[in-house]
Amino acid sequence: MIRSIPNINTSRLALRAMRPEDFDHYAEIATLPETLRNLSGPAWGRRRAWEAFLRNAGHWQMTGFGQWAVTELATRRMIGHVGFFYGTEPVGEDFDSFPEADWLLVPEAQGKGLAIEAANAAHDWHDRVIPGALVIRINLRNTPSLRMADQLGYRELRRTGEGDDPVILMRRNGPPTAR
Repeated sequence: MIRSIPNINTSRLALRAMRPEDFDHYAEIATLPETLRNLSGPAWGRRRAWEAFLRNAGHWQMTGFGQWAVTELATRRMIGHVGFFYGTEPVGEDFDSFPEADWLLVPEAQGKGLAIEAANAAHDWHDRVIPGALVIRINLRNTPSLRMADQLGYRELRRTGEGDDPVILMRRNGPPTAR
C-alpha cells in the first residue's frame, strides 16, 4: 500500500514528509538535553533515532498516517516533528489500539506558539481524513505539552510510570468542543 504524504502549510510553518537529508538534524533534536527532559524513558542515541526515523517512513506506507517534519516557512529550517503513530509499548486496551499523537520542537522554537500551530494543523488533517480517537502520553513534568493536549481536546485516562518518569495517558475522541 503506497501512500503519499500530504504537505500542510500554516501561516508560519510547513508540515512535510521527512527526507533522508533531515536525519542528522532529527537525531540531534532527539538527543538535546532540553528535549530529553520532557520525554519519558532513556535518552536516544543515533541508532534509536535512525530506527524511529525509518519506522516513520514505513508508518505512512502501512497506515496512511505518520509524522511530518515541521519547518519554518521563513527559514525553510526543520525545527521538529508532529504527527501520529501506533506505539510499541503496551499500556492497556484503552490506549494501545489508537493512533498516538506526538510533537517535538527544538528549544529555540518553543514558547512562540509554533508547537500548537503545528499540532492543530496535524489534528485538523486527522479529523478530516482519518476521524476517530487519538491518544497521547505526556511526562507529568512537561506542563507546556499538557496545556497543548488540553487545548487539542485530550482528557486524562490515567497516570502510569515509575520513579522519575511519571506519565499521563490521555485520549481525544474528536475535535475539542467549546467550553
